[in-house]
Amino acid sequence: MKHERLVAGLDIGSARTTALIAEVVGELPKRPGIRVLGVGQAPTTGMKKGIVANIDETARSIQRALADAQRMAGALPESAFVGIAGEHVQAMTSKGIVAVAGDEISRADVERVNAVARAHAIPQDRELLHAIPQEYTVDRTGGIQDPIGMTGMRLETEMYLVTIGAQPATNLRKSVERAGLKVRELVLEPLASALAVLSEDEKDMGVALVELGAAATDVAVFHEGKIRHLATVPFGGAHVTNDLVHGVGVTQSDAESLKEHYGMALETMVDPTEVIELPPSGAHAERQIPRELLAHIIHQRLDEIFDLVQRGIEGAGYGGRLSGGFVLTGGGAVMPGVADLAADVFGVSVRLGTPRDLVGGLRETVDSPREMTAAGLALYGASRLALGGAAGAAAGKRIALPAPGVDKWAQRLKLWLQDFF
Repeated sequence: MKHERLVAGLDIGSARTTALIAEVVGELPKRPGIRVLGVGQAPTTGMKKGIVANIDETARSIQRALADAQRMAGALPESAFVGIAGEHVQAMTSKGIVAVAGDEISRADVERVNAVARAHAIPQDRELLHAIPQEYTVDRTGGIQDPIGMTGMRLETEMYLVTIGAQPATNLRKSVERAGLKVRELVLEPLASALAVLSEDEKDMGVALVELGAAATDVAVFHEGKIRHLATVPFGGAHVTNDLVHGVGVTQSDAESLKEHYGMALETMVDPTEVIELPPSGAHAERQIPRELLAHIIHQRLDEIFDLVQRGIEGAGYGGRLSGGFVLTGGGAVMPGVADLAADVFGVSVRLGTPRDLVGGLRETVDSPREMTAAGLALYGASRLALGGAAGAAAGKRIALPAPGVDKWAQRLKLWLQDFF
């Protein structure tokens, strides 16, 4: 196994850090996949509300997860593709217009119009993470995905710019580097998860990926094959745990254990006669409560989260337009009944995110919605490496355009990777 064929995905969540090491496989460069070699997980300390609050603590969590993954894989790349998310993420639309240089639109023309759209003024306290072309317009004909070779005088593009807070990004990089690993590139977590779980058909039809994290819930909406809307709901699994602390009078750790072992997202799925034992805590002796009460508390909070997700999607103009339904990922998606509750709220089909056929090797170690971000980060890295590598977005570098004669499919993939979706 060649070391240069290894990729690492690093998902540093507020509750759990997951490191995944994989080998790049598949039909290169057309259809790169990964063979999972090792996965490591560790409780996260040092993160608060999705951002680094303590660099040293976060670095130790990363080191523990990396050590477990390295023991399984027997190797460790020098750098990793690292996920980032949170309320500091913002998105905007930017347009670019250029005059076509010759008789036909060339790759150079596309590069120029993309550069114009990317040149949108970004505040000093923010940095550009992804620049995603939505569509091109040649003269007055819109809705074009690949304008190269077309005849026209004026080329326009509409681009989706994703920016992140400069300070959260810097502290995240420092944490990874202090753990002994270089950051190859920062990648928006819901986009990484989408790469691991969504099919092209779903993205064409219209689909929402809902990532139920500990500190927050991230949403990515795709329609007509492109990312169209990003949002963060500032509630997640940690809020469910806090509700249990106050609702049944237990400690934080006991509430987390109750949620994991007895939690049910849909209240009606619980046998009303079933009771569970509560451990003694504070003024409370050992006691019993109906499991239905536990489910009721969880149901109420998740119902609120899904309702906020639905309102945000409707506010963005995509209510009733997602024929592909909803896909749930993240640690919160592993709770029994969560897809049923989501389907009740959204009124369309809902499924749990599991890895596509591009993921092989120790697939069972990532065959859960909880690991989809790490798997997606590794797939993103595999695609980058399969096409000759890519510099980090932080360095402001882009992938070189394909040389003449390269398969047109590979050209489109290269442009897609250049701006991620």
